[in-house]
Amino acid sequence: MKVALFGASGKIGTRALALLRERGHEVRALIHRTPLPEAFATEVETVPGSVTDTKSVDAMVSGADIVLMMATTKEDPATFFDVSIKGTFQILEACRRHRPRQVILLGGDAAQGIWFYPHPQPISETDPKIAYPGYYAFSKVMEETMAEQYRHQYGLATTILRSSWVFDGDDLLNHFSLLKNVDPAEKGHGFGEPSEATLDLVRAGEEHLPILLDRDGEPLHRHIVHIDDVIHALDRMIANPAAFNEDFNIAAPAAFDYRTAANCLAEKTGLPTIEIPCPDYHGFEIDISKARERIGYDPQNDFATMADRAIAFRKKREGTADGR
Repeated sequence: MKVALFGASGKIGTRALALLRERGHEVRALIHRTPLPEAFATEVETVPGSVTDTKSVDAMVSGADIVLMMATTKEDPATFFDVSIKGTFQILEACRRHRPRQVILLGGDAAQGIWFYPHPQPISETDPKIAYPGYYAFSKVMEETMAEQYRHQYGLATTILRSSWVFDGDDLLNHFSLLKNVDPAEKGHGFGEPSEATLDLVRAGEEHLPILLDRDGEPLHRHIVHIDDVIHALDRMIANPAAFNEDFNIAAPAAFDYRTAANCLAEKTGLPTIEIPCPDYHGFEIDISKARERIGYDPQNDFATMADRAIAFRKKREGTADGR
């Protein structure tokens, strides 16, 4: 099959590219600013341009059996509308004209208001879309809504891979870093209301592992996912009739709570823990039973496994940096 991949140069896109080549598919990738990794330079057909350009998008989709939509932007008011809203529209319009066998959209749990709104029950695919404040969550809602409407209006076979927050490398250690998260670049991924004593630790450069607490003083629960499990889910979706016209929540085998998680990392790293109130956030869990039952999704990376992998990754990187 021929696969058109939008967002091939991104964190998940490069891994998707490797998967597609392993499966033996022909791949066509849109190149905007970032070139493909050198390993794929001679193996992948490329189309220069932007998701906002009709001709470039049409050239990408023409003749494709599968279209993967992974191009996105974060909290950038200057680009999010063109990339996420207009770009998604352009791709779907091209798909309406050329009729690929399947269109797969990489969505996100931000579309269901995780962390900012109460979710007393595990979040399923039938929960309403409700963006939390910011451009990113709004764009996820709009992308998914457009894909669903083209499914209904024009009969496009669309699949939504609604992923939890994706972790790779030493991302987990970065998230559990007091020094990196007191002043977060993206609201919701940082910490809530650190005390003056906690701020003194930051000013002194003393690392601690956070135990994030809700308004009742209980450790918050959160669900994330390792990039390997996202790629595994994608592998189970491509050209799979059971995935056509369906949405799937993709996450780790289970959610974690911050006290258990911080204590786990403390045992592995020797760092102390610290409690931080986060009264404006709400813990949540993602229901992945549909993906398990319909497409055989079987995630392998729980929190402890992700912690071990993050620590090993950092040790290897630091060893390489030291010339060892």
